[in-house]
Amino acid sequence: MIHLYLGLLLFSFLFTSILVVPFINLLYKLKFQRQKQKTLDFQNKRTPIFDKFHTGKTGTPVGGGLLIILSVSILFIVLFPILKLSNIFISSNFSINAEIGVIFFTFISFALLGLYDDILKFFGFKKTGFFGLRMKHKFALQIIISLISASLMYFQLGINFVYIPFFGALNLGLFFIPLSALFITAFANFYNITDGLDGLSTGVLMIALFAFWFLSNNSLDTPISLFLALWLGAIIAFLYFNIYPARIWLGDVGALSFGATFALIALLLGKVVPLIIIGFPFIVEGVSSAIQIVSKKYFGKKVFPAAPLHITLQHLGWEESKIVTRTWLATIILAIFGLWLGIN
Repeated sequence: MIHLYLGLLLFSFLFTSILVVPFINLLYKLKFQRQKQKTLDFQNKRTPIFDKFHTGKTGTPVGGGLLIILSVSILFIVLFPILKLSNIFISSNFSINAEIGVIFFTFISFALLGLYDDILKFFGFKKTGFFGLRMKHKFALQIIISLISASLMYFQLGINFVYIPFFGALNLGLFFIPLSALFITAFANFYNITDGLDGLSTGVLMIALFAFWFLSNNSLDTPISLFLALWLGAIIAFLYFNIYPARIWLGDVGALSFGATFALIALLLGKVVPLIIIGFPFIVEGVSSAIQIVSKKYFGKKVFPAAPLHITLQHLGWEESKIVTRTWLATIILAIFGLWLGIN
C-alpha cells in the first residue's frame, strides 16, 4: 500500500500547488491580510520586541490553512470511496466510518473556530478586549470541541488507553476523555503559538506527520494513512510559499485545526509518548509563552526577554531562517527518536 499512498501524496501536492497561487490572489482581493497589530500584553502594555521583528510582515495574506483543509477534505471524499470500490485492502483498528467521522469533526470544527476568529480579527466585525475572540471564549470553545472529540473516541471507537513504550497499554477508563481533551486543546494552542515565523510551524508539522504516517502504516490503519498522505502533500505545496519570505500564512483557521488534529491522530494510534517527543518543539513554544504570562501576571517579572521562545532567539540575534531550519533539524532527530519508541 505504501506505493499507493506515495502516489496520492504526490497527487495532493500537485492538486494544492495548482490552487495555491490563485488562492493567494483571492486573499488579496478579499483583503484577508495580516493587519498592523496593536501588540499589547495582558496588562495592555506595548510589546516592542515583537513589533521590532514582525511589523514588516503586515500585508501578507493570511488564511492558507483553509486551502489545505479544503484540498484534503475534497480529495479524501473523492478518493476513499474509489479505494473501496477498487477492492484495495482497507483496514482499521476501529469502525471505519466512526474513525473518519472523529478525524474530520476535529479537523473542520477547529478550522471553523479559527476562521471565525480570523474574520473578526481582519475585518473588525466585532470589537472585543482581545484581538479577535476574547481569550476565555476561544479557550472555552476549544475545550468543548476537544471534549466532544475525546468522547467520540471513547464511546464510538472504544479507545480508553494509551500505549507506554516498553510497558504496554495503560487502561485509563473514563479518565481517557479529559486527558485526550487536554492534549487536543494544548496542541491546538501550542501550534498556534509556534506559527509565528515563516515556515516554522508548517515545516515542523511536515516532519512530524511523516513520522506518524510511518506509524499509521505500521498499524495498518487505512483511513489515517490516506488522510496523512493527502495532508502531507497539501502541506508541502503550501510550505513552498510559506518559507521565508512568506507569501502566505496559515491563519488561525489552519493553526488551530492542525495542532488539534495532530494530537488526535496520535491518540487514535495510541502514541501519546511519541506525540510528546515528536511534538516537543510545539510544547517548548507553548510552555515558554505560558511561563512568561504567569510570571508577569503573578510576579511582575519576565522570565524571557520576549515570548514565545522564537522571539527571544530573534532578540538574541538569531536570523529568522536560522531559527526555522535548526528547529526543523531538531524535529528530525526527535522524530527518529519518537519512531524508535513508537514501534516498540
